Amino acid sequence: MQYVTDVNYNIFYREIYFFPNSILTMKRVSVTLTQEADEIYQYLESTAPDSKKEKSIFDAFKQKVELIKKDTHYGQQIPKKLFPRQYKKQYEITNLWRVELPSFWRMLYTITSDDSKIEIVVPIIDILDHQQYDKIFGYKK
Repeated sequence: MQYVTDVNYNIFYREIYFFPNSILTMKRVSVTLTQEADEIYQYLESTAPDSKKEKSIFDAFKQKVELIKKDTHYGQQIPKKLFPRQYKKQYEITNLWRVELPSFWRMLYTITSDDSKIEIVVPIIDILDHQQYDKIFGYKK
């Protein structure tokens, strides 16, 4: 998988504490953006000051990221049989989650862990409007 790593997104990091078997264990949840998601993020960030629609989508995106950091299973899980081929091939996903944003936009993410199993990594695969979402998932009008 390829993720954007040269951009500093400190707002997307949060430490979460789990209590399995009464032993205190700390796992950090880090939310990253793929190149596709980063392009849309940059677009929304740059147009948000001048557009109410983009501002509402951008603000909702940031809010949903905070919710995902608290609960990685926040979104609606998409059944494996519906995974778009391009995501399976490009990102080798084993799970896919959807979060609805204003103006019928969607955010798609997957849940993974790092090699050390100490950190939960949540790559945001894509942020897209309803028309693009329908096209990627093969829905027809």
